[in-house]
Amino acid sequence: MVRKTNKRLGTKWMLAAMALAMAAGGCAPAQRSERAVGYVSAPNKAVQKAARLTGEPSKMVSSVYTTQRKLALTFNGMADSKTMRLLLDELDKVHIKATFFLPGMRVAEEPNLAKEILARGHEIENNTLNQLDLTKLDYDQIDKEIKLGKEVIQQKTGITPRYVRTWAAKASDDIRAAAAQNGQEAVITASLFLHNWENETEEQKYRYIRKYINRGGIIAMDTVESKQLLPNLALIAKAAADAGYQFATLRDLIAVGSKKKPLEQIDGYDAAKINADYDRAAYRLVTHMDTGKKEIALTFDDWGTDYTITKILDTLDKYDVKASFFLRADGVERNPNLARAIAEGGHDVANHTYSHPVNTKITQEQLQEEIVKAHRIITEAIQKKPTMYFRPPTGEFSQATLKAIGATGYHTVANFDVDPSDYDKSKSADDIVNAILKQTHSGSIILMHMLDDIHTAEALPIVIEKLRSQGYTFVKLSDMLGP
Repeated sequence: MVRKTNKRLGTKWMLAAMALAMAAGGCAPAQRSERAVGYVSAPNKAVQKAARLTGEPSKMVSSVYTTQRKLALTFNGMADSKTMRLLLDELDKVHIKATFFLPGMRVAEEPNLAKEILARGHEIENNTLNQLDLTKLDYDQIDKEIKLGKEVIQQKTGITPRYVRTWAAKASDDIRAAAAQNGQEAVITASLFLHNWENETEEQKYRYIRKYINRGGIIAMDTVESKQLLPNLALIAKAAADAGYQFATLRDLIAVGSKKKPLEQIDGYDAAKINADYDRAAYRLVTHMDTGKKEIALTFDDWGTDYTITKILDTLDKYDVKASFFLRADGVERNPNLARAIAEGGHDVANHTYSHPVNTKITQEQLQEEIVKAHRIITEAIQKKPTMYFRPPTGEFSQATLKAIGATGYHTVANFDVDPSDYDKSKSADDIVNAILKQTHSGSIILMHMLDDIHTAEALPIVIEKLRSQGYTFVKLSDMLGP
């Protein structure tokens, strides 16, 4: 990819940027055979290497910690003017304002095109001078690539870049240090860098992109590398619209982000522990709870995409129902913002292991490791101690697993007495509704799932309306079961 990019730049473009580089950094254009990274020091002039930054490096950002339904669409590189204008036209059609990481060399060659990107409402940031793989350069070379890229953009557009992204969004400690040394607030990577497809169908492409339509996500494409730039843009726009999410420029997205507390500063982060003293462990197993009232609890297991889970959250919010979510933590690890959104909705957020093993098929030690790891990941994601309830994957348990669970500090194993088998994709919304209505009684704990491509989200409003019409009141498990 580096070879392809440099070929595109051409000697004429390089010379133009070299002149700017000379003015900005005291460097001179090299003979082509000498050029290693796009610049060299002037002959007979003492080379002054940059002293490595010893202070705080720029932060590395692959996504923004926020529950707002926003994400950023970003582009690396600057293709030919025809391709770039087609891209700008398509962005206008789908009403997306994007962030373009432009190489200084290309801005030097086509400053008017860079200015047009700005004039059409998009953002420009620093893609370094030559868009090289900085992880292969020494610190001095990295420093110059970032410095000159920033200065060319400043001189040609009047914009001062805040952020830098390298070729293929790679990052390293040296890159972060050099970025800080040159006033770049962050080194931006991506939650999804969309490269070229292989043999995927259109449906497979759409589902793949849909997984990455996340709150605070940063999607990237390279305008030169991508062979399907405009079709991919259409898929991305559709997936975001289907989820009800909007694109913001990177600066606007980062502005709404908040700072996470380190795990160890969150009360209750160590409430779950590995503890081999199984025999003295206290636990209670609950499948329903008769409170003397016509109360029932909706519970949701596992994990899914924003597309699915946001729909469930919106339905619960519409009907003012609070529920209990048992999260699979390997999903939370990839998308903590969504777990935080569930917690901010006022719902219980509880533990469903890290990787969803059947508890009776692993050792007690392995089970505790799954629970403790999940506890820490969920705690960090929602920035508070989870509801200390545990649900075993598939609902299977034994005396030995119950003791192991209780010994970790999760003393309540909350199973269920209503199971519509909604995880089965063949079950229609009507099937799910009818199964729940048939099995539910006062004190029931209703099991549902938040998996993608099942019919739970479609069934949920009907379930709520019909059960309410029968006089049931929905409560969270924490209200039904207590601590």
